[in-house]
Amino acid sequence: MPGQERAADRGARRGRALIAELGREFHTARLQHGLSQEAVGRAAGLSDTEIGRIERGQIAAVSLVNLARILGVVGLELSARAYPTGAPIRDKAHIALLARLRERVAQTFTWQTEVPLGPAGDLRAWDALLGLGRERVGVEAETRITDLQAVERRLALKGRDGRVAPVVLLLANTRSNRAAMRNVDDSILGSFPISAPAALAALRDGRIPEGNAVILL
Repeated sequence: MPGQERAADRGARRGRALIAELGREFHTARLQHGLSQEAVGRAAGLSDTEIGRIERGQIAAVSLVNLARILGVVGLELSARAYPTGAPIRDKAHIALLARLRERVAQTFTWQTEVPLGPAGDLRAWDALLGLGRERVGVEAETRITDLQAVERRLALKGRDGRVAPVVLLLANTRSNRAAMRNVDDSILGSFPISAPAALAALRDGRIPEGNAVILL
């Protein structure tokens, strides 16, 4: 739970920083156009008091709609996107999936979870990182997969940026995941050339798998 709370706190801090930044941009544009807070408020359907508080970043729960509305009045367009960074909240099924893999890994491996990928500022993390001397195996665990191509791209970037190879994509052995794997394009499977039995045998025997693998457990 503490790790989950830290992630939520990090998101809240990011949200407050974005609101403050947008408030400053709005303030600059409003002055450039010679508009008063009252004039913007009338056009946006908000009070001048609300406009002032938004401008100063003092409304922590301001809606995206209201931000877009007042920015539009001063000639700015709000754009928002979400990017994958840190690990999301993990449920019992995800924890159990990692535990099933750990039971099959030789004790000669070190085992770490939620390992940051790179330097400060990079919020990505490996679900698990297995170490054997200077060699490492990155593990990405998914209880339900909907887009293997997107996961493959994400893992390729994580492996490159984290300088980790090979990488194991660990999937829960469910009907939906088995169906997803049957319908996968061969070009995607080419990124995971080692069979699950071969990868598991290597990990069980205390060896590094010879390449990336998809393992269903």
